[in-house]
Amino acid sequence: MSPTALIVGAVFHAINRLERLQKLHSIEYCTSRSREEFIQDCSGKYRDVSVFYLSPQAHATVGYFDKELVEKLPQGLRFITYCGAGYESIDVHACAERRILVSHTPMAVDDATADVAALLILNCCRNVNQFSENIRAGRWNNGVSMGIDPEGKTLGILGMGGIGKTLAKRMAGFDMKVIYHNRRQLDLEDIISIHVPLSPETAHLIDHREFTMMKDGVILVNTARGKVINEQVLVRFLETGKVLAVGLDVFEEEPKIHPGLLAHSRSVLLPHIGTATNESRHKMESLVFDNLEAALTQGTLITHVPEHRNIL
Repeated sequence: MSPTALIVGAVFHAINRLERLQKLHSIEYCTSRSREEFIQDCSGKYRDVSVFYLSPQAHATVGYFDKELVEKLPQGLRFITYCGAGYESIDVHACAERRILVSHTPMAVDDATADVAALLILNCCRNVNQFSENIRAGRWNNGVSMGIDPEGKTLGILGMGGIGKTLAKRMAGFDMKVIYHNRRQLDLEDIISIHVPLSPETAHLIDHREFTMMKDGVILVNTARGKVINEQVLVRFLETGKVLAVGLDVFEEEPKIHPGLLAHSRSVLLPHIGTATNESRHKMESLVFDNLEAALTQGTLITHVPEHRNIL
């Protein structure tokens, strides 16, 4: 018999929650080993599934949930509960056409991601990476430029959602002047931190025109999505010194990183670890199970993606 809900991907932290739900509902793990096999299984052994628990790990096997795949999902599927705040890997418009509702995990990522943004800001201000490399090379503090104090600097936050608001609270403790960023204020901001979702409207939101409007010696931080910045243009302005330093947790073609970023001493680079804490991942998975349980018992979701909030 087909399960009621299907785990597509992996559960690492909220195992106890899954085990409790499995006592009440038929929930199984997806065993498909390729995209093609998954498509076949959607009309076979998974044909009666009504809810998917979807984690990013699934994309390595079944690929993105684009329009082609969404059209092949089980006919009875009504909900996809996704473990992540950003959901550009799911064609939510194609899902809406099939009346499949999608949830994500926005609030669960706020603290951990804001902490990484704060870490990158402070690292860029104080040249931490360069000093650390000097220590390991036996050069002590020779040849590294003086840092700058965050106190009194203007921080522009692009995207004042949960993460942006949390970062604003963090950096207010460093006596920074925090303003909501818009592109008319680029010449006012000493530091810019990006926290917008990726969409057709935000792709390359920061491009040549925006860089030319920025202050000389600006610091740029991105913990949102890499494609929001035109990396080729960023590297050029980093090399000229227009951008004093850049802190990135996300990249345009990750896991590939632009060689100019790898080579530059004033680039602080992290491998997309914004939510990489045990506590944050547990909160994310727990919220997915909150949505999954609501879908199974009430026929609704708790944290719909914005595009689906008006779909019944």
